[in-house]
Amino acid sequence: MSLKGWIVVVEPDDLIRQLIERWLGEAGYGVLFAAKTHAVTAVVPSLVIADVSDPSCAGATIEDLRAAYRVPILALSARFRRGLGGSIATAHRLDVSHVLPKPFTREELLVAVGTAVADR
Repeated sequence: MSLKGWIVVVEPDDLIRQLIERWLGEAGYGVLFAAKTHAVTAVVPSLVIADVSDPSCAGATIEDLRAAYRVPILALSARFRRGLGGSIATAHRLDVSHVLPKPFTREELLVAVGTAVADR
């Protein structure tokens, strides 16, 4: 299978990070993990997936990610509401490509990733 692209994942929870890595890997994506520092990598990612624990104070984190990678950002949070209307408004407010409420299914993650990568 050919690689569909690289995705940077910023997720502090080990179990969720491992699940995302497995699901993305099975779907044909390469996964890179980033901690608090966003160093330049040898590959150019297609997307950043970032946990946003508190959307009301995520501005600085999102700015740092945008400056480091210059690719679409898919924000994940347990504080996001379900439903298309809330997702669009939240994504616009955070200045990210898409948002995905936790918990999410494999299918929801892959649809969100596919949409965000296609919008690039």
